[in-house]
Amino acid sequence: MRNQEYAPGEAQPAAGAGSAAPAGTRAPAALPPSGKTIGETQLIWMMALLMALNALGIDAVLPALDELARDLSVEGNSRQFVVGAYLLAAGLGALVPGAIADRYGRRPVLFASLASYIILSIACSLAWSFESLLALRFLQGFGAAGIVALPPAIIRDRVGGDKMARMMSLIFVIFLMVPAIAPSLGQGVLMVMGDWRWIFVFTALAGVAMGAWAWRNLPETLHPEDKQPIRPRIIARNMRATLTMRQALGYTIGSAVIFGALFGFINSAQQLVGEAFGAGPWFPAIFACCAGAMAIASWTNSRIVERFGARRVSHAGLFMFLIVAGLQLFVATMTDETLWTFVPLMAANMMLLGFIGANFGSIAMHPFRETAGAAASAQTFIRMVTASLLGAGIGFAYDGTARPLAFALFGGALLCLALVLFAERGKLFGPPVADDHVPD
Repeated sequence: MRNQEYAPGEAQPAAGAGSAAPAGTRAPAALPPSGKTIGETQLIWMMALLMALNALGIDAVLPALDELARDLSVEGNSRQFVVGAYLLAAGLGALVPGAIADRYGRRPVLFASLASYIILSIACSLAWSFESLLALRFLQGFGAAGIVALPPAIIRDRVGGDKMARMMSLIFVIFLMVPAIAPSLGQGVLMVMGDWRWIFVFTALAGVAMGAWAWRNLPETLHPEDKQPIRPRIIARNMRATLTMRQALGYTIGSAVIFGALFGFINSAQQLVGEAFGAGPWFPAIFACCAGAMAIASWTNSRIVERFGARRVSHAGLFMFLIVAGLQLFVATMTDETLWTFVPLMAANMMLLGFIGANFGSIAMHPFRETAGAAASAQTFIRMVTASLLGAGIGFAYDGTARPLAFALFGGALLCLALVLFAERGKLFGPPVADDHVPD
């Protein structure tokens, strides 16, 4: 039994009269309106597709950036801010939902985020200028931050250790299906409806569908004895643990840096493929190949991570990423790069990210069972804000070649390795970690 007034690492009183559950047990999660609990398979699909709404809101609009820029009189690389504003706001907004969800539960905060996503998607479709669209996209990313920040907390409510890494890997497999097909969906909407605004209507409808499914089937996973009071001192203390615990900080910033390079690719991908390599009509298929490679790696990770451990798998993936990024830098700077060299190398690097992302996140979340919401918020904030700022800078540095992206991938891998060494005090490839969850 844990007392809600106590932060991780502090002494806690023994369970006694009035406890929400006997010591060593877990109270069953509250039932959803349907009166049913949720199985692991449905939970994985639901969390993945909720997070994928965020990817849909980013990637579906990519094929329409040229038309959007013409319609709203936008010049140069500034069109990328439609993506960057959303990513940055999602990171800033991630500080809000976790602490509230640690007090009032996951469901109400999640549905508030979904409502924000839906309403502001409709508002984006009605934008009257580029400046208004950027403002609405910022508000949308901020308000919808819960659909990114809360799924890891919901999973952490149920499992921990390398089992959490396995579940998060499966979530990433499904989640990555959406960015793989989102540009094609956006291009399809654009071809059928003839206006980029309908893409935002499409994302709103996707949000409505996900909201209905979650409302009917998602139980409240926050256990009563884990509720945290809404007090600035308690919230700050719970979030501060992420900023002061060596393991959490190193892996969180490490993933932020390496995913910042990925965001740089997302920001500049449409221009890079369409302008530098002259393959604009093939952009959705090329993007799907890269995201699909990442999905395959995430599925493979889910099959091996409990056997070998999240640290061993992710550290090996990081070293391989560094090698491929070095090769990518060589090709971009020392040769006349073509689409036929760029795509295989980019797909290989995105594949290796599939062995890094879910594992780094699970390692960083492992110490925070009692305060998973606050930890997820703080880590998502650090990860998203850092990655979105880096990605925006990399994208804006686009110079008609793949060189800025190649430098970013290699430099990000080196810095990420340094941060992991910091987190592990120089000792890599640690053993597997068992699930510490006591079943309901």
